[in-house]
Amino acid sequence: MRKEMTPEEKHLWFDFLKKMPFTVNRQKVIWRYIADFYIAKYKIVIEIDGAQHYDKENREYDKARDEYFKEQGILVLRYKNTDIYTKFEGVCADIMKAIGSPDTSSVPCGTASPQGEAQRALS
Repeated sequence: MRKEMTPEEKHLWFDFLKKMPFTVNRQKVIWRYIADFYIAKYKIVIEIDGAQHYDKENREYDKARDEYFKEQGILVLRYKNTDIYTKFEGVCADIMKAIGSPDTSSVPCGTASPQGEAQRALS
């Protein structure tokens, strides 16, 4: 388990997920896996994938991990690091759609908080 979130995870957390009207867990342990974010109410895991996820070994690990979550009735939403910066509003809308609410107006999305802005400047 990582102690620090990646800049992309911080952006998604501070600029969207933290504002949700329900609990969103960070670095949630589920069996022998650790999810970047977990929404228990909707049984959704959200993963932000960096370059390490694209080599063969990690793709196989992610496939087995996703299969385990699927067997538990958990939906896995995966986004690339670049999606967080280039398609942030689309990522937010996709998450809202997965929880059954196509309306993102109830949770601000797309405007950076000071925390998110600072992290983007570091990347």
